[in-house]
Amino acid sequence: MEEFRRLTTREKALKINLDRNVYGSFAEIGAGQEVAATFFKAGGASGTVAKTMSAYDMSFSDAIYGTSKRYVCEPRLIKMLDKEYGLLGERLPERAQTTKFFSFANTVEALNYSKTNEPHGWIGVRFQLNPMSPANECVIHVKMLDNDNLLQQSTLGVVGVNLIFACMFIKDPETILNSLLDNLDRDRLEIDMFRLEGPDFEHVDNRLMSLKLVKNGLTKAAMFGPDGRVLQPSEALYKKNVLVLRGRFRPVTLVNVDMLLAARGIFKKEPDVDKKKILILSELTLTDLSMDGQVDEQDFLARVDIICSLGQNVLISNYPVYYRLVRYLSQYTNGNKIGIIMGIANLEQVFQEKYYTDVRGGVLRAFGELFGGNVKVYVYPTLKAGEATLYNLEHLKVPDEMKHMLGYLKDNNKLEGIKSVNEKNLSIISDKVLEQIRENDEDWETKVPSLVKNAIKKDNLFGLGDK
Repeated sequence: MEEFRRLTTREKALKINLDRNVYGSFAEIGAGQEVAATFFKAGGASGTVAKTMSAYDMSFSDAIYGTSKRYVCEPRLIKMLDKEYGLLGERLPERAQTTKFFSFANTVEALNYSKTNEPHGWIGVRFQLNPMSPANECVIHVKMLDNDNLLQQSTLGVVGVNLIFACMFIKDPETILNSLLDNLDRDRLEIDMFRLEGPDFEHVDNRLMSLKLVKNGLTKAAMFGPDGRVLQPSEALYKKNVLVLRGRFRPVTLVNVDMLLAARGIFKKEPDVDKKKILILSELTLTDLSMDGQVDEQDFLARVDIICSLGQNVLISNYPVYYRLVRYLSQYTNGNKIGIIMGIANLEQVFQEKYYTDVRGGVLRAFGELFGGNVKVYVYPTLKAGEATLYNLEHLKVPDEMKHMLGYLKDNNKLEGIKSVNEKNLSIISDKVLEQIRENDEDWETKVPSLVKNAIKKDNLFGLGDK
């Protein structure tokens, strides 16, 4: 693999061109006109390029691929791949016995002249690893970060060549993923969705690949749905009313469920929340997934199996502080309400200025981003040791210099205490539940939802049965 990583973009294109067993087509819509050009410039392209086309005009594009409400979206990309890959076998049957076919497609919106849009694109390859074998597919979504249209086009050319080369010559999924930014600075492109599937990659769990996107620094957040299928965050979150519960979920306990249900009951009654547009997220931060700087992949999959079994969407993020999470979500919600479910102990930490020493503008800027938009925090109470009454928002203790801020947030309906709680569950501590699971102490079964209990016992999750 080291040899592959040292190749320049032109060398990658040339290596493909000189492989007489690889042959395919290129279809590029919008700004993505540079990938096929790179193969032509590398030399020997007649050995690789069966066809290249650009359908820049929407009417021409519709005539070829059918009409679409949107042109830069995954369904459009899949239509392109369906059409172009199908034509290879239909028009080149004499080559099928000896050739590994591929079709590359992209549909891209680059920076406009006024620099008022959000440049992004969908890029995909459908490909064979052996002649006559069923096809595999790799699809990515990119956000282009260069502040210049020509630079963005150049970046697309590089990542497109990287994707084709990786699919044809690299077998390891994580190496494929990491190679996509070869010959590119990381501040030029973000990849926030990656899906690799097909008969040669049945072993690939794309939820794990979502984690690797975040862990390896290709993006700050990745998302997948209850069915485990990866989602592109900007599309999944677009104009939604988002309610987020952050946690370690190791495992999901009755307290987690009560927090979510109680907050959702308040959230859906908010006057500016459309019930039909509510999206609930269970968020795992990279910090909570890491132990000694390492991520235990099996532990991660155990957690998400549990969350998905409850029908939840999962967000993996590298936003350890809440205001950065809110900044991220606000990009896509278009001003719709964002609800954050927070235990009161976490809210106490939010009011500690020591967490903002590395923020330009300090706590004022952080609070401005956390509470400045259409955001509300729903505060779940706790029971303190030796105390009979709930410790809730009304009892919250903050530093003297933050008391006015707390009052302001209460007065402006930015904080609301959750009053309808199941107090008998407040003594449940997830770390103790995890310990009970590992010790085969059956008492843990009374502290988690039945679906969670069944999933843990069925698959021996979290070390159940190891002792």
